[in-house]
Amino acid sequence: MSAIRQDRMNEEVKKVVSEIVREMKDPRISPMTTITQAEVTNDLRHAKLYVSVYDQADDVRQETVRALNHAASFITKELGNRMQIRRLPAMKFLLDTSIEYSVHINSILNTLKEQRKEEPEDAQ
Repeated sequence: MSAIRQDRMNEEVKKVVSEIVREMKDPRISPMTTITQAEVTNDLRHAKLYVSVYDQADDVRQETVRALNHAASFITKELGNRMQIRRLPAMKFLLDTSIEYSVHINSILNTLKEQRKEEPEDAQ
């Protein structure tokens, strides 16, 4: 599969799975859940979907990923109903911590920036 077609497939799977997750009524899935990335293999047998959950509690994030993995067969069936592809991938949901990591790095940079502002005042 060409790289362009692979990227289009990844984006389409991400978009459709995001719609399915938003429509699900499972109380274990946080309402602040976003599918950030999809990686579908060339042979369409497997798909890794990265999930970002905007919640401070780590147990809520972990429970959301567990619930999505538990509902993977339902999501796959719905994906097959909405997309016309020759093979339905087995889905694996993984927690995406990149947003949390970028917020952490940003806070460190802001702290360093504040410390630099204070240094010239102390030297005088």
